[in-house]
Amino acid sequence: LKVTLPLPPRADEVAVLRRHAEGFDPRDLAAAGLRPVASGADLEAGARAVRQVEVGDDVAAYVVDIARATRTSPSLSLGVSPRGATALMSTARAWAWLNGRGFVTPDDVKSLAHATLAHRLALRPEAELEGVDVSAVLDSALGAVPVPR
Repeated sequence: LKVTLPLPPRADEVAVLRRHAEGFDPRDLAAAGLRPVASGADLEAGARAVRQVEVGDDVAAYVVDIARATRTSPSLSLGVSPRGATALMSTARAWAWLNGRGFVTPDDVKSLAHATLAHRLALRPEAELEGVDVSAVLDSALGAVPVPR
């Protein structure tokens, strides 16, 4: 996933630099006050649970159709590969599990599409020169694919 975070306010950025200047080691998690909230076993159990979340044939086809729609976009030189489609299915399963469901909905797919796919797309040079945005191309692909009912 690619998650874009905003830059911190100036005062916070100055505070980060001050901490580093005073010897802060970002690799020393305990000194930073961070404590584990889950064990390795907890993470493995969560991964097993996510793999149990069902993906219906209609939702799997929806993911494939989104990927294929990106491959035919005139603005892209590189669309979503089958591996990218698999990643979208996996993130949608995790989202469904985190929301307490044992099945994936089309809304789960749409909710994770940008974070999962946007960085996998490559604009054509001429589209870049025209100011086309990858996010808009992905929105167009999502809008062009009928949502299963």
